[in-house]
Amino acid sequence: MNKGHTRTLLHHKVYRLAPEAEWVVFIHGAGGSLTTWKYQVEAFRPFFNLLLIDLRDHGGSKNIEPEYRDYNFDIVTGDVIRVIDHLGIRKAHFLSLSLGSVILQKLDEERPDLIGKMVMAGGVFRATFAIRLFVHSAKFLNYFLPYRVMYNLFSWIVLPRRNHRQSRRLFRLQSQKLSSREYLKWVGLYKDFFRLLRRFFDRKLEKLSLVVMGEQDHVFNKAAQRFVAQHQKAQMAIIEKCGHVVNIEQHERFNQMVLAFLAPPGLPHRAKEYPLPSPAKKE
Repeated sequence: MNKGHTRTLLHHKVYRLAPEAEWVVFIHGAGGSLTTWKYQVEAFRPFFNLLLIDLRDHGGSKNIEPEYRDYNFDIVTGDVIRVIDHLGIRKAHFLSLSLGSVILQKLDEERPDLIGKMVMAGGVFRATFAIRLFVHSAKFLNYFLPYRVMYNLFSWIVLPRRNHRQSRRLFRLQSQKLSSREYLKWVGLYKDFFRLLRRFFDRKLEKLSLVVMGEQDHVFNKAAQRFVAQHQKAQMAIIEKCGHVVNIEQHERFNQMVLAFLAPPGLPHRAKEYPLPSPAKKE
């Protein structure tokens, strides 16, 4: 894309199977891009129409109009809705990763008619001490350190183990596409982010939802378990020996679990019976 070129729709990719096939929409996390879902495309294409979206400032979604001085989740969610409406999608299942889980719940609040089943991988459900510490540190240290140093630090905090190396590398490569100015706008979401987390944790979940977490996701795992325990329509799958970015690190198992949950027509019977962990006990 040439510098100065503007667009009103987020960059996106569409894979069409058939007019009658159900849709799956993919929403990545902060610092990511539609490349985040590279291991899901081939697994899901035989069963669904797919829509992969780059959020504002991420991947190919540069110079999106209108431009805003500051961001909030109404803006971020509105960007996604415009793409979906432009394509004439009336209903879809949604897969989200990390911060994408907050965007997905905001979508469900704004357009519940649009949402089928929800899958939240590495979901963020509580503003834990670690999250608050990073956000406030990011704002302060940005005066002294390049923002890419902050991303590298955060990648080590969230993905510290040797088996997280591939996810850590991809996260860093994708985050390099953000400029310092864009990075600060996304960090500036924190007030709206903390407010939405509090509201969504207690809001009744009406859609069948699967929360997929890595056993080694030490930053987000406990809050996810508490979220699932509170919502009758949510169930949890824990992937052993896996970190935050479950759809990359153990993509084959992730794909099997999610396809079994969505149970599309044409999925082999054996795959539909792929065992999901029992739902967490509801309190």
